[in-house]
Amino acid sequence: MPKQVDYEGRRRQIAEAVCLLADEHGPEGVTMRDVAARAQVSLGAVQRCFRSKEEMLLFAVDYVGERITERARARLTRSPAQSAGTALGHTATEIALLRREHRAEARIWLAFVAKAAVSESLAGPLRTSYAALQRLLARLITEATESGPTDEGTVPPDPQREARTLLALADGLTSHVLIGHLTAEEAEDVLHAHLVDLGERLHTTRPGKAV
Repeated sequence: MPKQVDYEGRRRQIAEAVCLLADEHGPEGVTMRDVAARAQVSLGAVQRCFRSKEEMLLFAVDYVGERITERARARLTRSPAQSAGTALGHTATEIALLRREHRAEARIWLAFVAKAAVSESLAGPLRTSYAALQRLLARLITEATESGPTDEGTVPPDPQREARTLLALADGLTSHVLIGHLTAEEAEDVLHAHLVDLGERLHTTRPGKAV
């Protein structure tokens, strides 16, 4: 009886290898042969999952974006009783990839962003990932607005605009930490200060500093 292959699991295994190699050599330095060796599968197995290097890189971009989004959502699921402001703070910190254990993931993400600046095929998946993160932040901002006291006659900030701002800040802090302009602690302070200000403008309890 032929051996059953977990096709989606194999694709994710290969995506992990792509990420490791992209972190070491950049996306341009990734080859299907090297990916096969790093994933400990045959070159034929890689070629059966992906018809080209570009298709393989596109899947890897989606894979990293989904991993960041799912990690943020998992943290919300693990602590359903937390305030809306605290949930927003934790989610923004996850997106900023400031923790040391996420440093390699941050380098991979920015390497793909840099390549996507001159590659529309890579830019598309990245826009999709950013849009998913923005929707998540906008939802949390809306919940924070609705869950706290609001001064009569005050128009709350627009959730979409605030989500765009917060996402751009988190993304920028990732770059500043990677090049050594800011330490992770300094970046966390910047992010926390913005969240406190946002919490005041939403007229909700100030977001707790994410840990």
